[in-house]
Parts: sequence; C-alpha cells; structure tokens
Amino acid sequence: MLRLLTVLLGLAALPVGATELGPDGLHEVPWVRETFKDLREDLAEATAEDKRLLIMVEQRGCIYCTKMHEEVFPRPEITQAIEDNFFVVRLNLHGAVEVTDFDGETLSEKDMARKWGLLFTPTMMYIAKEVPEDVAAPQAAVALVPGAFGPGTTLDMMTWVVEERYALDGDEDFQRYHARRITERNTGKTE
Repeated sequence: MLRLLTVLLGLAALPVGATELGPDGLHEVPWVRETFKDLREDLAEATAEDKRLLIMVEQRGCIYCTKMHEEVFPRPEITQAIEDNFFVVRLNLHGAVEVTDFDGETLSEKDMARKWGLLFTPTMMYIAKEVPEDVAAPQAAVALVPGAFGPGTTLDMMTWVVEERYALDGDEDFQRYHARRITERNTGKTE
C-alpha cells in the first residue's frame, strides 16, 4: 500500500530492501507466520515442518528493527536461511494480542514481554527443539539475541542454532564460533 501511494503521489521511492509497515507499525515480511500465538502449538508446527521456532519481538518505530528489515533480512543468504530453517512468530512489544507461553500462562504481548524481562527490540529467541512444560520462553531458548546485528553475526547465529552447536561438548560457545567464522570468511580458510 505504501509503495502504491508512493508511486501515485510521486514521492521518493522506498530504499532498496525496505519493507512495508502493517497497520500495527511492524514490518511486513512473508516469512512471519500468522498463528494463534500458542507457543506449544507453534513449536509443534515448526517441528512438523522440520524447522526451528524463532520468536521475534519488535515494536512500532524501532529504528533497530528497521535496520534489520532493510539491511539484514533482505540479503538473499539470510532470507534463504530463514525460509529454509525457521518458523518465525513475531510479537509486538506493546501489543494486546494474547500469547500462551510454554508454561501455559496466557498474557497480552506487552505483558508477556514484561514477564520475559525483554527491554530491547528487536529481540530474537531461538527455541530448543523440545521444551519442558514448566518453563517460559526465555528459559526454553537456546539463544536470546537482543538488538540489531549485522548480516554476518545474524547468519552465524542462525547457523549455530540450526547445527545445534550450543549442544556440543567443547569450548566453542557462540562468540568463539562467530570469531572463527569471521576469520574463515576473511582468509578463505575453512579448517
């Protein structure tokens, strides 16, 4: 709609990679799923599709969300990684839609964000494949990423989750994995 108005009114075109905003002020992207926001059901559906559940929390007017939607998510390798590997459910930090947490508690999006202690947008929670019944989403996350990051960090985090590197025995946590991947990209070495 915004693009149509832009053309009809002769306004400047949207920046390359820009996404339209929905009525809630959040960026509209095809890979965000419309669900009933029952996280147990969403996890079951993600599992049935052989994907990982990714919960994204954003808010209207968030410049860092815009950065991710204009500079990071549109990159072909990241879009492909999302579409191939993740079942994405988005929550609005100040929204009123009811969300049912893994522990069974149902709250509005804004109250759920408070329960989870979320302070930054975007926040991405990569959820474990299996979640005990008595835990909330942040405790079910194998990685909780607050804030905007560049394409390399974002892609490395997605790869780290998909490859379940968080479950490996050893000394390579995400930061060490990411540092190794940066070195490999810069030197062309893959050893």
